[in-house]
Amino acid sequence: MILEATGLEVRYGGASRSALCGVNLRLAQGELVAVVGPNGSGKTTLLRALLGTVPLVAGRVDLLGKPLAGWGARDQARVIGVVTQREETLFPLTVRETVALGRYSHLAPLGAEREVDRYRVSEAMDRADVSGLASRRTDTLSGGEWQRVRIARALAQEPRLLVLDEPTTSLDVRHEMEVFELVRRLAGQGIATLLVTHHLNLAARYAERLLLLSAGTPVVEGA
Repeated sequence: MILEATGLEVRYGGASRSALCGVNLRLAQGELVAVVGPNGSGKTTLLRALLGTVPLVAGRVDLLGKPLAGWGARDQARVIGVVTQREETLFPLTVRETVALGRYSHLAPLGAEREVDRYRVSEAMDRADVSGLASRRTDTLSGGEWQRVRIARALAQEPRLLVLDEPTTSLDVRHEMEVFELVRRLAGQGIATLLVTHHLNLAARYAERLLLLSAGTPVVEGA
């Protein structure tokens, strides 16, 4: 099992009720699981709990059979690739330079890029279908291209688990479908994939299992 979460509960300071309560989740190699629900249902809080960026009131998260709290940031980055909901292109890097940032957890102390790093960056760009954009500046990309580049950067980490938070936000229908097709293909290549989305129909089409949240609690989970 790549990821296993049991009885997760999260309550933010000053809140009258828990933002997340009684959530269980299991994710195996090559499996695509989608977390769905309306705004405010706890989807992003669940991701934060699974990544260890918000404290738990109750429950536990195991990554590769080891408690998440026992993982250092560098080691965790070698296992989990994360694509957040939004990210601004603050610096005009090229696509290849951007994808290469995903190798930081694998670099030697002096940070010099090795042959294996160059190979993994090239491989990640191929898998995300952005090799043809390698020399383009990120501030010239379309929304769909930028999302694929961000996924390629996560793939350069060589993750066992890929986590995506609303990866099709602000994309048109064609680019939404391209991103979902890419995510489905990556899961088919053996990467455990957790996808948060508000697109119930697309989630049902591409994911093996859905977890539906409402007001921080699981409503139903299954195929």
